[in-house]
Amino acid sequence: MFLQFGSKELNNYSIQPEWYLMSDHAFLTVTIPIIKVYIQTKKQTIVKDNDEEKTFIEELIKSISSIDTSNLLNVDLLENIVLILACSIERIWEENLKVVNIIKHSKSW
Repeated sequence: MFLQFGSKELNNYSIQPEWYLMSDHAFLTVTIPIIKVYIQTKKQTIVKDNDEEKTFIEELIKSISSIDTSNLLNVDLLENIVLILACSIERIWEENLKVVNIIKHSKSW
């Protein structure tokens, strides 16, 4: 068995010579920790070619069209426009999204 040199995960191993039975080989035991990992089971999405997608795009275009960009004289005004746009996109997204369960057979959009 090959162990990665210096591996923190596989650095807890021991050779058990008293475990040999009819063989001249000694057993090697390795403790491998199992790390708890969060696996996402839901996602927020807008389904392609759906009424929500059409509404999202229409509202987004309307929101972008209504932003007055005629008087951008300095960086502060530009940053304000960007903030307004970001808030509009987030609001429109939240209004039109759908929460779906991620399953083994889910499509990747």
